Amino acid sequence: MHWNSMPTNLKTEAEKLTDYWSPRILGRVNDQYIKVAKIKGSLTWHRHDAEDELFLLLAGDLRIEYEDHFVDLKPGDFHVVPKGLLHNPVCESECLIALIETTTTQHTGDVVIEKTRSIDAQLGSGAGH
Repeated sequence: MHWNSMPTNLKTEAEKLTDYWSPRILGRVNDQYIKVAKIKGSLTWHRHDAEDELFLLLAGDLRIEYEDHFVDLKPGDFHVVPKGLLHNPVCESECLIALIETTTTQHTGDVVIEKTRSIDAQLGSGAGH
């Protein structure tokens, strides 16, 4: 990934995506990736044992479900899912999100499902983008 001197609009980049639940890496800040995704429905219950995960809602209404509560996000809101906490992102209608995650963060954490995307795929060097 190389340095780009031009600004990048997260919402515009997310709108270009065609597949749900297939994050696209747009940039990197130190050991954090900046990603966008178009999502709809439910991903899966999972956790990231060693990494926190930041969700920034760009469009739509997103709910982050936890075992004993949930967090609702509106456009412009962000929420950090603490490492090790079981969670599931859900939205009834299409949402656009940005994610800030450590470069070691696996897409669906401790679970592998059909929707799981590798880092290579998220970088655009594999299927699922």
